Amino acid sequence: MIQWYPGHMAKTKKLIIENLKLVDVVLHIIDARVPRSSYNPLIEKLSGNKPQIVVMNKADLADDAASEIWIEYYRGKGIKAVKTNARNRKGIKDVLKAAKELTESKREKMARMGYVNVPIKFMIVGIPNVGKSAVINAMAGSAKAKVGNKPGITRGKQWIRIGGEFEYLDTPGILWPKFEDEMTGYMLAFVGSIKDEVLDFEEIALKLIGILSHRYPQALLESYQLNCLSEDPYANLLSIGEKRGCRVKGGEIDALKAARIVIDDFRNGRLGNITLELPEGVKYEQ
Repeated sequence: MIQWYPGHMAKTKKLIIENLKLVDVVLHIIDARVPRSSYNPLIEKLSGNKPQIVVMNKADLADDAASEIWIEYYRGKGIKAVKTNARNRKGIKDVLKAAKELTESKREKMARMGYVNVPIKFMIVGIPNVGKSAVINAMAGSAKAKVGNKPGITRGKQWIRIGGEFEYLDTPGILWPKFEDEMTGYMLAFVGSIKDEVLDFEEIALKLIGILSHRYPQALLESYQLNCLSEDPYANLLSIGEKRGCRVKGGEIDALKAARIVIDDFRNGRLGNITLELPEGVKYEQ
């Protein structure tokens, strides 16, 4: 089972605990393609009764119908969820609007006490590589925080003030110490939230192909120009490798190279709009 909980994540947990009392709203950034697995239960536990907005980032890569199902799911739990694509700032205004609504009564109370123009303070939290810094930059309108496409870019505490309305506390990505089930680890590996250095790419690709074969078969058939899909994920991987010219000396298919292609294509949206998880009890339409 994939596990990844280095020392800096323990420090991040402490950082969140120490600073939670200073913020008005917790922005919990998740990956819209894997909403369940990228939602950190540790953050929910640490946040307590603090108002929370679930920011479903990278929604441009996800299945929009599935994203709407997740928004309804969170609404049923009394949590506001918003779809975003931080790279083009889509949905960011909805996040700010939701934050104002959640803090309206507090701000009105402070105004009666004589405190005016007090900024709304966010804490930006989430697992690695869901786009926390990109969301901040989109809200700020400029590159105020470091952004990267690998987990672990943000390392320390960053308070960022934008104008007079908002103030942000960015935190490093944090996973929880132990995944509840094996599939959670795979889901996070698919989207790049676990460092590639600890992954077996061939194993990860086979898991992904198995899921896509049943939920989004056309994504594989059309992307790799396959005539049909096998029930055996490894056979499908070899077919993909053959179509992409992945061969080693002697003419055999290079399964590892093909696996890296599949993972890279998925992460970058070249397989189409895909959501790999739905709320419990909801099934994918065939």
